[in-house]
Amino acid sequence: MNKQSDYKSELKKHLYFKRVLSCADLSILTNKSLPFTTKFLNELISDGSVVETGFANSTGGRRAQTYSLKHDLGYIVCVAMDQLITTIGILDLSNNIIGTVEKVDLPLKNNSHSLQHLRDNLGKFIRNSGIPKEKMVGIGISMPGFVDVKKGINYMFLTPPANESIVSFIQKEIDIPVLIDNDSSLIGLAELRLGDARHHENAMVINIGWGVGLGMILDGKLFRGHNGFAGEFSHIPVFKDNQKICSCGKTGCLETETSLLAIIEKAIQGLKRGRMSVLKDLSLENADESINAIMEAASRGDTFAVELFSEAGYNLGLGIAILITLLNPELIVLSGRGAAAGKLWLAPIQQAINEHCIPKISEDTRIKISTLAQRTDLTGAAALVMENYENLHIAGSVMKMGNEMPVNKTKIA
Repeated sequence: MNKQSDYKSELKKHLYFKRVLSCADLSILTNKSLPFTTKFLNELISDGSVVETGFANSTGGRRAQTYSLKHDLGYIVCVAMDQLITTIGILDLSNNIIGTVEKVDLPLKNNSHSLQHLRDNLGKFIRNSGIPKEKMVGIGISMPGFVDVKKGINYMFLTPPANESIVSFIQKEIDIPVLIDNDSSLIGLAELRLGDARHHENAMVINIGWGVGLGMILDGKLFRGHNGFAGEFSHIPVFKDNQKICSCGKTGCLETETSLLAIIEKAIQGLKRGRMSVLKDLSLENADESINAIMEAASRGDTFAVELFSEAGYNLGLGIAILITLLNPELIVLSGRGAAAGKLWLAPIQQAINEHCIPKISEDTRIKISTLAQRTDLTGAAALVMENYENLHIAGSVMKMGNEMPVNKTKIA
C-alpha cells in the first residue's frame, strides 16, 4: 500500500470509530498538518467515501465543518461465537445491522467438525446476503478460548487441518479477509472504541456469558498480557469450599457460581426442590431460551428468578472486588449476553464490593450496564476489522490481505 492510500485508510478508520470529526480533529489524531489533511480529506469527499455532516458546536469562533464516513461504503461480516451458539450478521460502516442476523447451533466442545461447519455456514450466509464480495471490508470472528491472533489459531477450539490456521482455512474458501480474536478481548475493544469505556484510561469490561470473561483497559489500551491470554476472569479461584468442576477442570473457579450456565443449573435444581416460580421447562440443552426466560421472569419480579441473579451478582462482586483492589479502575462495565439482565446485577455486586473492598480504593469506581446491549459481540467483531483497517490492501474497491495480517496494537487515540 502506498503512503497516500495508507493515510486515507487511517482517516477512514478514525471516522469509523469517532463517527463525526472536523478536519482539524483529523489533523490532530493523525499528527499531520492541516493542509496535508485537508488535501486527502477532499479527495475522500470527491470519491464519495466521506460526506459532510454539518457544523461542530461553537467554541466562540467560526464553527468547523464536520465529516463522517459514508455508511454504505463497505460492509463488515461479523461472527460472534460462544460455546453453544454462533451468531452471524453484516454491519455497515455506521454499525447498522444489514438484513437479518442468523443464529446457528454450533457447539465447540468435542466437535471435530466445528471449523468446517463455521466456514460452510459463513459462506452460505454471505452468498444469501446479496452483497457483492468486493463491498466486504472483512470478516471479524469473535470466539472463546486461547486465541493466538498472530498465528490465527485457537488452542482450545476450532482445530484446523495440519499446517493451516483458522484464518487461512476460512479465507481461502470465502476469499474475504478474515481476522479472529478472543470474545472478551473484542467486547473490551467494542466498549473502548464505541461504548461506555470511551474517554476512560482504566476500565474493566466484564463479559457475562456462558463463562465470565474480562477485557482490561489499562492506560487507554486493551491489555492482553505476555502471550495475549490476559482476562481469563472465569478461572480465578474464589470459592474454597466449592467442589463443582469448572470447564477448565479445576474447582473453586468464579465461573462455577456466576456464569449464565450456573444460573440455569441452579434454577433447574431449585424447581426440582419445589421452589415456586413462573419458570418451567428449563434445560441446559436449550440454554439460550432458558436464560432468556429466567431474565424475563426476574424483570417481572419473580422472586426465585430475582434470587438467582442476586446470588450470582454477589459472587460476581467478589471477583470484581479483587479487580478493584489490584487495579483501581475508574469504571466497571457489565457487558456481553448477561448484561441484558440490567440493573438486577448492580445491587448485589455493590454489596460484595462494600463488604470486601477497602472503601478508599473503591469509592471512585463506577459500575455501569453496557449501552451496547447484546450487540456488543457483533460490534466487537466489526471493531476488530476496522482496528486493522490500515493493514487491508485496497485496490479500487477490492480488498485483499495475506493470511497472517499483523494486528494493530497501538494506543487508542
